[in-house]
Amino acid sequence: MRYNSDATELNLKETQIAIKTLKDYFQRDLANTLNLARVSAPLMVRPETGLNDNLSGVEKPVNFKVQKGSINVEIVQSLAKWKRNALKEYGFNTYEGLYTDMNAIRPDETLDEIHSIYVDQWDWEKIIKLEDRNKNYLRQTVSEIYEVFKNTEDYINHIYPYILSKKLPEEITFITTQELEDLYPKYSPKEREKRIAKDKKAVFIEEIGYRLNSGNKHDDRSPDYDDWNLNGDILFWNEPLENALELSSMGIRVNADSLEKQIRIDEKEERLSLPYHQNILNNVLPYTIGGGIGQSRLCMFFLEKNHIGEVQAAIWDDEIIKHSKENGIVLL
Repeated sequence: MRYNSDATELNLKETQIAIKTLKDYFQRDLANTLNLARVSAPLMVRPETGLNDNLSGVEKPVNFKVQKGSINVEIVQSLAKWKRNALKEYGFNTYEGLYTDMNAIRPDETLDEIHSIYVDQWDWEKIIKLEDRNKNYLRQTVSEIYEVFKNTEDYINHIYPYILSKKLPEEITFITTQELEDLYPKYSPKEREKRIAKDKKAVFIEEIGYRLNSGNKHDDRSPDYDDWNLNGDILFWNEPLENALELSSMGIRVNADSLEKQIRIDEKEERLSLPYHQNILNNVLPYTIGGGIGQSRLCMFFLEKNHIGEVQAAIWDDEIIKHSKENGIVLL
């Protein structure tokens, strides 16, 4: 990877102002495009509800007790399940949705230029019809979100003229994980992502969760929110770091059949008795599509920063702090 000490002319104060400017524009355009209303969201949930996101299944959520030890709570790892439940509880209608600021702590995260233990993203969710549970609808929604990214790029480049070049192509490329493995069979999944992102500049990698023809997974996905046949990640090519940068993970959510199938593949059958899972199995919750969009990564990408710590105040180890200083990177 290479660092560009001249990547930005913004000082610390100007960077903070630019972050808010960028976030305000993006979330407003996203809400208008997808018909989303902003709502408040929890920082913590009770584990017995089944509402917390288990991510790949190995990450341990931050937990503690309240009311003198009588109530167990967990810091959310994402709001993938909570949002679907909220759409029903709040009385949203078909093709209406919500979005919220999701803040989480993931202590098991490996710290580097794009990963922090502090996660800030827009979590969004939208009610759809049963007949919308198909790849065409998924791709249509991805394309709508991609237009928001492009509008944001035009807007921020106009405000900050030092950003001279457009980074995003006119259209985003769609490719399945199996097609990607077939294209680059000798490489690891992360190396495949890097190569396709460098080639296409913006790509949506579809169908993440099932094992590929090689017998390996492209990546792990929790079995109880995304349908593994109808999900994916939005990746952009990040020139300063010469690597792929994931901006969003999203998908059409599981129905009763796909939930049960994926749960059994992952051997997590004990989850099926939890209230959230029972509501899906009994068709209580609406059919939805949703995802998360990284706020700091969005700012990092469009403001051409070399490290996520330049756009969020987080915790870094001594090695990262030293390395950043040596490369002229000012961490917040």
